[in-house]
Amino acid sequence: MSNNQDSANGDDDSENTFKLLVATDCHIGYKDKDPERCNDSLVTFEEILQHAKKNEVDMVLLGGDLFHENKPSRKAMHGVMALIRRYCMGDKPIQIEFLSDQCVNFASSKFAHVNYEDPNLNVSIPLFSIHGNHDDPSGLGNMCALDILSVAGLVNYFGKATSLESVEISPILLQKGRTKLALYGLGSIRDERLHRIFRDGNLSMLRPKEDKDSWFNVLVFHQNRSKHGETNYIPEQFLDNFLDLIIWGHEHECKIDPSWNPERKFFVSQPGSSIATSLSEGESKQKHVCLLQIRDKAMKCTKIRLETVRQFYLEEIVLSETSLDPVDNVETLRIYCEEKVENLLDRAAEEHTGNPKQPKKPLIRLKIDYSGGFDVINNPRFGQRFVERVANPKDMLAFHRKKEVNATKGKVCKEELDKFLKPEALDSTRVEDLVKQYFEDATEKNQLHILSEKGLGKAVEEFVDKEEKEAIIELVHYQLQKTQGYIHKRQPTEESIDDEIQNLKTERKKMSKEEVMEEVSTVMEKVKKNREDRGEELTGFSDDNSGSDSEKANTTRRGRGRGSRGGRGSRGGRGSRGGRGAKTTTSTRGSARGRKSAVSTGGSIVDSFTAQITRPPKGGIQFEDSDSDTALSTKQTGAISDSEEEDFFSMQSASKKRKR
Repeated sequence: MSNNQDSANGDDDSENTFKLLVATDCHIGYKDKDPERCNDSLVTFEEILQHAKKNEVDMVLLGGDLFHENKPSRKAMHGVMALIRRYCMGDKPIQIEFLSDQCVNFASSKFAHVNYEDPNLNVSIPLFSIHGNHDDPSGLGNMCALDILSVAGLVNYFGKATSLESVEISPILLQKGRTKLALYGLGSIRDERLHRIFRDGNLSMLRPKEDKDSWFNVLVFHQNRSKHGETNYIPEQFLDNFLDLIIWGHEHECKIDPSWNPERKFFVSQPGSSIATSLSEGESKQKHVCLLQIRDKAMKCTKIRLETVRQFYLEEIVLSETSLDPVDNVETLRIYCEEKVENLLDRAAEEHTGNPKQPKKPLIRLKIDYSGGFDVINNPRFGQRFVERVANPKDMLAFHRKKEVNATKGKVCKEELDKFLKPEALDSTRVEDLVKQYFEDATEKNQLHILSEKGLGKAVEEFVDKEEKEAIIELVHYQLQKTQGYIHKRQPTEESIDDEIQNLKTERKKMSKEEVMEEVSTVMEKVKKNREDRGEELTGFSDDNSGSDSEKANTTRRGRGRGSRGGRGSRGGRGSRGGRGAKTTTSTRGSARGRKSAVSTGGSIVDSFTAQITRPPKGGIQFEDSDSDTALSTKQTGAISDSEEEDFFSMQSASKKRKR
């Protein structure tokens, strides 16, 4: 079977097979102001949606960084909305049933339900997405561009963490025929912080208590996979071993073919970016998206090449290994580099896909090591000759030199190096401890006399971890007023004021942790009240007219089923919150609004689909916390090569021995 496939596989068991188109890091809006490259990201995103429609997928799954910026330009936002409306809206029946509590899965949305079950929308291909580090929530209301697309009913935005201390992931539970899919999502969190959350055991993934072995578990992730530091990445070993597949975003090199982790017993697929956002080696690899098919506990990943991506060629040159001589003039080096560029341009012309939307001008980068006394070339002047033929004429050359190593110095052994390098020390230290240590080590001139170290430390922690910008200044005002009240009450002489302040400082040092927290809580309440008085708590919606608490509860418990609609089936009700041990009800109430019968031989698609569905028990679906040491005793999963087309979903078992 060819890796580059644009049509359905012709499998006769499509009623039990999930088909997802998976892409990550589209970075729409990148180079928005570059007249040559401004449309690259939108053109490629359109091709991705075209592949989704051509392959008749059940859903599109995006792994973060849909936009290049948290606040994309109007052009980028308009372009995305127009493309989603063109390719993802329509009357095609949706054959996936939503079983989990949508109020939990889409808790951050003003409309906490999946868009294809909204009676006001016609969705043919639902699009699910988490956020990345480029389009992450921020500012008032902690919102991002995906929140806007969610409110517009174009994207199902999930995986938004609301706590900086602990994370609980409740899966989206979907079913198609007899196949059950548990989709876990976690939007981008700063790697050092998430590393600490994992390390401290403060991340939990909920699992259905009933028939938990029958679910195919997928996690959509957007973090550093490559190790950039001791805590500036997330090791695969941190992830729960009940998972079957990890869709890893953020890393731009395309590694779609699933790689097996023998320790954790799951597969990892890294789709990479859909366009090049840097002139690095990883970006020069061929770009693909993934057609993911899931049936029962088996999967198949098929690469689909993106034909509209601007070509990018990178070549590394070490001048000391060429025929050039350092005594040669710069003109000789310029001619040599021009020949290299011409060769790459000829290669680009030969390898052009022929797609009319693929740009004609490629990206070219020469990484030149000029160690050994060679001269360098003026980059902009060199690129002037290729302005009409290359997309990046101003930065085609990148000169660098190898660092010289002093051979007289001996090597430092690891034991000696470990004495000086303690990478975990800073990560395990709290902000308030750093503040306290600073003032303890400070000279008498820099010591605090009015403010307390404990209170200031907590205020700094609020400022750093929770972005409470007024925390420090309000804490200063609070303690200053408290000091003034103390001095006024004592009524000291001018000569004894300093002694009274010192007495107050001594008393403050004796404050317990609870007293410090109470003081900071008082300050935070004042900060919150100030923001409310200024109207900064409002995010564009008001709950004043949303009904009484009882009315809200009734609305929450009411299902939004669309069972009568061609092929959509009934959906999971929006019942009680599906947290730890909570129950999720399933509504079977159909909708009278049917747009398409989609009749097939022997009955409608609805009839043939619902006959295969295993209904949840009457009490709903219960969740339990995952435990990396408590999971399935055996798990059948794997990846199918193209040579195994006849046995499309027959896969070898990968047994897991877990502690009970």
